[in-house]
Parts: sequence; C-alpha cells; structure tokens
Amino acid sequence: MIYLDYSATTPVLPEVLDSYNKVTTDYFGNPNSLHNLGTKSKELLDSATKQVCELLNINIEELTFTSGATESNNIALIGTCLANKSNGNHIIVSKLEHPSVYGICDYLNTLGFKISYVNHTEEGVVDFEDLKKKITKDTILVSICMVNSETGVRQPLRTIRQIMNKCKANIILHSDITQALGKIPVNFNDFDLASASGHKIFAPKGIGIFYKKKNIKCNSLLYGSSHDFHPGTPPLPLIVSFSKALRIALHEITKKQEIVAKWNEKILKNIVKFPDIKINHTKYSIPHIINISLMDIKPETFIHALEKNEIYVSSNTACSSGKMSTSVMALYNDKTRAETTIRISLSYLTKLEDITVFLNAFNIIYDKLHSLNE
Repeated sequence: MIYLDYSATTPVLPEVLDSYNKVTTDYFGNPNSLHNLGTKSKELLDSATKQVCELLNINIEELTFTSGATESNNIALIGTCLANKSNGNHIIVSKLEHPSVYGICDYLNTLGFKISYVNHTEEGVVDFEDLKKKITKDTILVSICMVNSETGVRQPLRTIRQIMNKCKANIILHSDITQALGKIPVNFNDFDLASASGHKIFAPKGIGIFYKKKNIKCNSLLYGSSHDFHPGTPPLPLIVSFSKALRIALHEITKKQEIVAKWNEKILKNIVKFPDIKINHTKYSIPHIINISLMDIKPETFIHALEKNEIYVSSNTACSSGKMSTSVMALYNDKTRAETTIRISLSYLTKLEDITVFLNAFNIIYDKLHSLNE
C-alpha cells in the first residue's frame, strides 16, 4: 500500500499506539478521583500536559484538550465572539479556510455577527490592503488558517497581526494550525487563539488542542462539573498519545521538511511533463501538499484507478470530498480547474520506492484516461 493522503489523516505511529495501550491498561483511574488510581492518573495527566506546553512553548493555563480542530474552531470563534460582543459584531476570515470555519461563520451570522471575507493575492496570501479596508471599529476577530489544507499556501501571520494592530487595538487573531503543526515551525506568539487536531500528526483520532492566550476573553460552549472549555473526564490515553506524537513530530522537524521537499520536487518534475495538467501551487505552498487539476478527467475516476493499485490520494479536503475545491476556485476563479483537483499529501515517512511506484502508475493511468477524451 502507498498512502499519499496524509493531510486527510495519518496512521497512528506504533510507539504512540503503545503509549495509548499502556495508559488504557495501567492508568484507567479517573484523574478526578481522590483515591490512589485517580492520583496516579492525575500525575500522568499533568506530566503529559506539561510536556505539550513545553514543546509548544506555551503556558499550561493556555491549553485545552478537545476532540479535535473542529471543536476548537467552534470554541475559538463562537466563544470569543459571544464574550466580546460588547466591543463589536464584525469578523473577518480568509477565503482559504477549512469548511468547518465557514459553517461556524454561517451560524454566527444568524446571531447577528457580520462576516467579511478578505481577498488574497494571486499567490494565495492575504491581501494586506484589503485587510486594512475591511477592518472597522466593530471588528473583534480575524480568523486566518496558517496553512491551507488543499493548496498548502502558508499565511504570514506575524505580518497580518502587525497590520491588525496598526488599524485597531485589541482585535483577536485566531488561526487553524492543523495543517502546519508538526510539518513546519509554529510560533504561538503570532496569534491569540489556535486550533489543531492530533490525527494529522500520527496520534489517534478524537484528540486536539485549543490554545488561548491568558488575556483573551472567551466563553465556554459546554457546561459541566468544571469551568473548562472541554469539561468532563479527561481522555487520558488520548492526551498522552497526543503528547508522544507531538514530541516525535517536532523532533528534527527541519530534516523532515527536507525529505518531504525532495519528494515534492520529484513529483512536480514528473507532472509538468503533462501540458494539460494544472499545478495549483504558489511560492508560499509548503511541500507537504501537492494540488493538481486534471482538467478533462473526473478526479473520482482517477482516484479509484489509483486505488486499484493500492495507491491512495484524495480530491480535496476529507471534509469536502467529492465537492468543488473552494480553495482552488478562490485562487484561480476557474470552475473546471476547481472541479478536477487531486491532492497528493506527503510525509517524512514517504519512501523513494513509494514515489517511484506512484509516478509509474500515475503516468499510465493519466495517459489512458486522457486519451479517451481526445
């Protein structure tokens, strides 16, 4: 099997799974219980939480474990807007966000919040001048994902933050960093709120993080026996697994980037040989995500043809599978280009043999399907 859909989800690393199994077996006590088993679990919970915070260079009180980035996005956008509505009702988001963000914005719109969608340059980066124009006295929140999940375009969050501060003080900046964490260095000083999922960094599904700077006001959306953003019994095996996966992901991250960049270059060098294929890539795209448009071939036909060879890629985000790529449409304003996308996503675990087999299959399948349309 050749897996090239790492941006949709990642397999759980064996050592991460070992941690999950050990915690499930040996630390099954509720961390909130006062007896010995509970105390033992609480100590492990505190240790894992501390490790995550040290790895991310954040404070313990700034971290909340959630079920994943979608839940974290909900807390970040809805919770922050509700807590700060006395300061305004205007939100700005980019046109290259994950679908979950747009769903949340639609809901906020029903509550009376006004949403503006900032334009971007031809390279996919937020248009700074348009951002300045869209900021008003009522703007309370800007949400810009760090790395787009379909095209890999990386946003200059530090510069965006500087522009926001010059236009109006105290605007909150949120970023969905799901496609960035574990792939490229992330500086948590560049934003106020952040969301991420563990299953993108070789941890199990069902665990994610919500980051909130200490001075930011944000309402909880869930209520229970505690005042946390995610009340209830802590999922200790998942938290420890996330901690382990994060430590592995950040270890020698530059070297891992170099491996991925090498495979990216090899794939693109092959694909440019086909004049009818469009490459949806800018100089700001990280190498982990390659997005192409087949133009005259249905992506599902191509994906299933690769699948027969046990090669797995996707059309766009897993949450929008089979639909038009909103990100490619936003970048190129070309419906055909947006409807025929294939996303190839790489990892440092990808091997040269994987790339060679994939390219051989790609070339054969493309030539066959393309010839049918001539």
